[in-house]
Amino acid sequence: MTLGFDTLAIHAGQEPEPRTGAVVVPIYQTSTYKQDGVGGLREGYEYSRSANPTRTALEECLQALEGGQTGLAFASGLAAEDTLIRTACRPGDHVVIPDDAYGGTFRLFAKVAERWGVSWTSAKLSDPGSVRAAIRPETKLVWVETPTNPLLGIADIAALAAIAHEAGARLVVDNTFASPYLQQPIAHGADVVVHSTTKYVGGHSDVVGGALIAADAGLGEELRYHQNAMGAIAGPFDAWLTLRGIKTLGVRMERHSDNAERIAEFLTGHAKVAQVLYPGLPDHQGHEIAAKQMLRFGGMISFRVNGGEEAAVEVCNRAKLFTLGESLGGVESLIEHPGRMTHASAAGSPLEVPADLVRLSVGIETVDDLLADLAEALG
Repeated sequence: MTLGFDTLAIHAGQEPEPRTGAVVVPIYQTSTYKQDGVGGLREGYEYSRSANPTRTALEECLQALEGGQTGLAFASGLAAEDTLIRTACRPGDHVVIPDDAYGGTFRLFAKVAERWGVSWTSAKLSDPGSVRAAIRPETKLVWVETPTNPLLGIADIAALAAIAHEAGARLVVDNTFASPYLQQPIAHGADVVVHSTTKYVGGHSDVVGGALIAADAGLGEELRYHQNAMGAIAGPFDAWLTLRGIKTLGVRMERHSDNAERIAEFLTGHAKVAQVLYPGLPDHQGHEIAAKQMLRFGGMISFRVNGGEEAAVEVCNRAKLFTLGESLGGVESLIEHPGRMTHASAAGSPLEVPADLVRLSVGIETVDDLLADLAEALG
């Protein structure tokens, strides 16, 4: 029997607790486990860095939602990325990254992995030819965001998977912006899916976490080994909060998308807005590809303001219902200036974002209230 997404979100990895029948996975707030004799592990648990039943439930749920063979939960999205890089790469290897990658991902490659001997090249992901030209004989990973952060670029996952595999590299897709409800990259050929579960997966701005889902069980076991050896795991309470958020992921993403579509339409017609970046708009460069590989277009919108950087900053400061803050994907709406906030680490690099750019994480509030707030913020 093939189960639907919302059924999996509520039930995958979450059978009632056998001793009491509790329908919600308990928080196993323990560091160690009693062994039945030396080497006699109960259900394979010995120490909670290696495995914890609450984290196992989350990992099994994520694996089911993304259609992978192995799911792993981490302390943050960057902890997940770091574990993947150090599992898949060695000094002398090379990675292709987006030319508008998330600032934290760029910093991890440019300031950390590069010092360890892993080089990188940025490429325009919407242009498969640009990605193919960036690949070298030593390329081990092609790193994709779709939609990208913060410019909402769209990459054709299947096309880039074919290019990466032809070169003997793996395709990694950061699926944070879309969430597994809107997009399942493994179904389009990705080898590994990355999430900051802090965002849409958790959905309530109350937990920090990350995840890796591997399409291949062999790679999954390598990642699991490194997860244990490096230790940046999700704690049981964080895993429980994330698992609680997942249960409503489908219904939340529908509301996020509903609201974002209305707001994108409003911004498109506003005199003080120079450009709206949202893949749901028919004139967006990646609209057709997004429509092919996404269920809907999500809750993230970026737009450029007439008047330059100071005008963009002023819009951020004037908003009231849209909270000025970093992160995204929560039930509440957020606004930020990427150039001075989330993407400040990319300043002066080829990945520097436009100074007049504003990014919105559209929440699930009453959309008319959000529209009124933006109208006032734009002046």
